[in-house]
Amino acid sequence: MAMYINIVAILSVIILAIPSTGAWAASVYKCKNQQGELIYQESPCKQDVQAISAWGAAEMQQLDGMLVLRQRGNGHYFLEATVNDKVLTFLVDTGATGVALPMSFALSAKINCRNKAYMETANGIAEGCTAIISRLAFGSFVLTDVPAVISKKLNQPLLGMNVLQKFKVEQHDGEMRISTR
Repeated sequence: MAMYINIVAILSVIILAIPSTGAWAASVYKCKNQQGELIYQESPCKQDVQAISAWGAAEMQQLDGMLVLRQRGNGHYFLEATVNDKVLTFLVDTGATGVALPMSFALSAKINCRNKAYMETANGIAEGCTAIISRLAFGSFVLTDVPAVISKKLNQPLLGMNVLQKFKVEQHDGEMRISTR
């Protein structure tokens, strides 16, 4: 039980976009809950609604050791990366505790589950597993042995704070700048 509580505490809010049916919905609504936290759900919000019809691709540029991401029309930032030399597009999620990968991608990148994990999400408790990414690269940055979680129900990979905290991250006028500290 203590391990379950620790895993939930460490991984809470890591997966914000898990539809309850297991299939990606045509629209996802970005809402604020009563605590002011952003959540994603299939049904329209009562207030502060932003509909997201497609996640989109990354718009990024490398400038003098700094990675510059352009904000998409849906308000999100995306980042192209390689995970164990497999290319993928992450949603940059400053509200996520850590990196989260869809199970299908993890299998193709030869990332194996280590321990079963339960994650608290906007849609309730989700089952997944913990894993280690041998090599994660984006822009000119390369990280090794990156902790992650893998979920069968996740469709959009998330780049969370366990990676972002290693960098200086600034947002201004529709741009996110990532550089070394």
